[in-house]
Amino acid sequence: MYFKFTFCPIILLLWASLSFAQNVNVVIHGAASIAKTDDNFVCVTLDWWPAEKCDYNQCPWGKAGILSLDLRYGALINAIKAFNPLRIKVGGSLQDNVVYKVGEVSSCPNFMKREDGLFGFSQGCLSMERWDQLNRFFNHTGVKLTFGLNALFGRNESQTEKGLWIGDWQPQNTRDFMQYTISKGYKVDSYEFGNQLSGSGMGAKVDAKQYGKDVIVLKNLVKELYAHPETQPKVLGPGGFYEEKWFNTFLEVSGQGIVDGLTHHIYNLGPGDDPNMMNKILDPSYLNQVSQTYKGVLDVVNKFRPQLGAWVSESGGALNGGSKDVSRTFADGFWYLDQMGMASTYDQKVFCRQALIGGNYGLLNATTFVPNPDYYGALLWHRLMGSTVLAVTKESDPNLHVYAHCAKKKPGVSLIFINLSKDRSFNITLSNAKPGDAGKPNYEFVGKQNREEYHLRALTGDIKDDIVCLKDVPMVQTDSEDIPTMDPKLVDASTPISIAAQSIAYVTIRDFEAPACV
Repeated sequence: MYFKFTFCPIILLLWASLSFAQNVNVVIHGAASIAKTDDNFVCVTLDWWPAEKCDYNQCPWGKAGILSLDLRYGALINAIKAFNPLRIKVGGSLQDNVVYKVGEVSSCPNFMKREDGLFGFSQGCLSMERWDQLNRFFNHTGVKLTFGLNALFGRNESQTEKGLWIGDWQPQNTRDFMQYTISKGYKVDSYEFGNQLSGSGMGAKVDAKQYGKDVIVLKNLVKELYAHPETQPKVLGPGGFYEEKWFNTFLEVSGQGIVDGLTHHIYNLGPGDDPNMMNKILDPSYLNQVSQTYKGVLDVVNKFRPQLGAWVSESGGALNGGSKDVSRTFADGFWYLDQMGMASTYDQKVFCRQALIGGNYGLLNATTFVPNPDYYGALLWHRLMGSTVLAVTKESDPNLHVYAHCAKKKPGVSLIFINLSKDRSFNITLSNAKPGDAGKPNYEFVGKQNREEYHLRALTGDIKDDIVCLKDVPMVQTDSEDIPTMDPKLVDASTPISIAAQSIAYVTIRDFEAPACV
């Protein structure tokens, strides 16, 4: 049970004031956008893992899996409704081991521990009764749904190469599932084909040429069953870790107009039991390494031009359920929000956090449904950061990361400032880049309207806290389990933007003139 603080301890303000302040000028290049995200860039996953899923001598999933999650909890419902809407992807490691109880499938087994099974589990099943419950829940909470399909159905594991699954994908169970879904009027925004079967795979893999042939079958099935183009779900894939040769072959074989969105996964923090996890999250050079993956994916997208571009369809930071000591804390936001900022600059259209609930990396506590700090960071991104991405340059300091977008609600721009430094705060002034002439000095921006600032800090100043403060008020659900009000602090535009040590801030500036945002 959480003690309900009504204010953040004054020690936080003293700690911020004692840190060394550095003056930094940030230049916003507002003449043209450098990338575009989807309007519903923020995305979360719901996973199939049962309670028996354990890693590092802990079993953090409880009843948070798709088949056992109690959908009646007000805290869960309100957490989703606050996004209005929230994009959710149903999927995960066991999705390629799930059959749908419809059509010719009559038995519906539960996942059971099995040493020789995929990821150590036997085949599981989604009954249409549970599918009905889920869709009532999705409809009630306004979810924008991506559903991950079983891409191993009908295949067999190779006798000569461990982990390689061979043979054609058999679509009949998926056909029956889609026909049932259509008959019920359930809305599916997109279908993703398989989970982590690309390249070297995770637990299982499929050859790129075979995968390309099979996704054509899926695309034709979707076009056949969903007759009206305006209601036709998009086809996404491959939903795995990026490997250049495999991704190129997959798209060459599938051809133009088949894969609507190219999906890949990011777990750049490594295993969840790494004792150096906190050091990785606070190391700007380490966080920046993953930019090479985003660049590689973008190069493939620019070559093959899928309609929806690239999506990060799963990212939990740390593998195998996340880190029990870090993923639920304020510190994780330094990784999470920086990844969303970086991904957006590389034209990644959607970023799906693993998971909404479950494991150590859930945005919600798996048993109490209380939001963890990253939930509030994600909600502010969704509400403030628009789809148009702007370039930002600044004086060199690797501990300060800055990303800028057109404001979601016009006019203006919204920025996120991430300060990784333990003992240094920043006083930020802004400049507006002169378009078309890099040699001319930039315009210093002097605003006339109050800025809208949202400063996020750990409750006691310890970034290992699992409660975040906004405007020095702890973010905890109300007695009616609603998400608390998240209003900005209005700040005199003539003053610098002050970013405390080891804090995160969103800032919206309504009178910043950026032609790309008109």
